[in-house]
Amino acid sequence: MNKNFLITTGGSGGHVIPATIIYDHLANKSNMIISTDKRGLNYLNKKNYKFEIINTPKLSNIFLLPFNSLIILFLTLKSIFLLKKQKIVKVFSTGGYMSLPIILAARLLGLKIFLIEPNQVLGRANRFFLNFCQKIFCYSEEIKNFPQNFKTKIVIINPLVKKKIYEFKPLNDHKNKFTLLVVGGSQGANVFDDNLKDLIVKISKKKSIRIIHQTSENNVSALNSYYVKNNIENKIFCFTENFADYIQQSDLCISRAGASTLAELSVMNVPFIAVPLPTSKDNHQLENANFYKNKDCCWLIEQTYFNKEIEETLNEIFDNKTNYLQKKENLKKLNYQNTWNNVNQKILEVINEN
Repeated sequence: MNKNFLITTGGSGGHVIPATIIYDHLANKSNMIISTDKRGLNYLNKKNYKFEIINTPKLSNIFLLPFNSLIILFLTLKSIFLLKKQKIVKVFSTGGYMSLPIILAARLLGLKIFLIEPNQVLGRANRFFLNFCQKIFCYSEEIKNFPQNFKTKIVIINPLVKKKIYEFKPLNDHKNKFTLLVVGGSQGANVFDDNLKDLIVKISKKKSIRIIHQTSENNVSALNSYYVKNNIENKIFCFTENFADYIQQSDLCISRAGASTLAELSVMNVPFIAVPLPTSKDNHQLENANFYKNKDCCWLIEQTYFNKEIEETLNEIFDNKTNYLQKKENLKKLNYQNTWNNVNQKILEVINEN
């Protein structure tokens, strides 16, 4: 008889996407359910995943803390009822304050708890939950802010990507044009929208390029019109589940440094210029980018220097392919033996032992 597992997540694509991947890894062996807040539903395919809503409030507003504490208490009681009703035996969390009621309920019920930390900096919620968990799945042992006394709980796995990512092969449909993918993350990025388009037009005068650009929903039409006006073949989109389709068509990516995006680019062997979001909590996007930069798999430009350095970096890539090709080779080496089955086997092995 299959056991019942629950994954708690929410908030952003950076939390929800790893949760759905864990769900897919375990679905053949267990009955799975995801709990998420309402924001997380934007990144969840409701047809493919069984889910419940636990809409945890933000705890950062000190004036609302007494009121929000009562809500947390209510949601913890609701979570206890959910876990008992669904006969859950193990709980997984991708971090974030959204997971607090479920983890507290799991702790009170004596259930086994597993954490997932996709970033190279330990999230604050995961740090708080460390004392409760059996194991925490990480991509490296060198996680920033990780307490030394809990290091034995770390299980190293390859970065989590969707199963279909491993099956993609590069497309040659546009081999006569260099395809540049621009990714601002699930919310888009003004620094890319405002500061890249003129440079791309300039480059297009001497290099045959095609642009795939992810932006905010209200900017899609204007950006498309701008590129059409300047005779640049383009595809403009906002957040989509089919992001991997665009990676497959790309030669190079300019991207924020969310863990899921960089993992997908890495596995699909697309070199990237990482521009970490400077306001990311504990600067975790910078550390995510450094993880790949230290392996010579990408370029890194901090946002403060973006306008100054991006043109020089792109010109270097277009004028001298040696460095670009070396990064492709390093990505290939990094993902040697990185397969869905190997990741799946490691996760199941740990869960079955604990």
